[in-house]
Amino acid sequence: MAKFEMDTEFVRKLAEILEETHLGEIELADGERRIRVARPTVTVAAAAAPVSMAAPLPTPAASPAGPAAGGDLAKHPGAVKSPMVGTAYLAPEPGKPNFIAVGDKVAVGQTLLIIEAMKTFNPIKAPKAGTVTQILVENAQPVEFGEPLAIVE
Repeated sequence: MAKFEMDTEFVRKLAEILEETHLGEIELADGERRIRVARPTVTVAAAAAPVSMAAPLPTPAASPAGPAAGGDLAKHPGAVKSPMVGTAYLAPEPGKPNFIAVGDKVAVGQTLLIIEAMKTFNPIKAPKAGTVTQILVENAQPVEFGEPLAIVE
């Protein structure tokens, strides 16, 4: 498969169309190539703090999952899925502790991680109270819409 080259100016224009029309998302396909631009569905309530990701530190995920494992985990009732395409960060900024670790008890609405999309940091919050049993992404990992990020049981 040939490498997909991204025309960032085209993506910016699509984002402007979203803003002007107040649409939630735009998706275009050309053969095997597909692009989707979506507004965040997560309420952005003053993200943790000004986040500086100039040099993200690689932090190993507690339970990394390969591409094959992601498909089954997406159907897990405790799966917390990405509401957007972007880059996942496990900590509020480099050098700071991760938001969560495997075994942590979390409350509804607690920030589990953040996703950077178009230079905006969006907190991904726990949809329910429970225990984090798996973290499925690594720090600074690109994520897709609907990709499972963590399991909260």
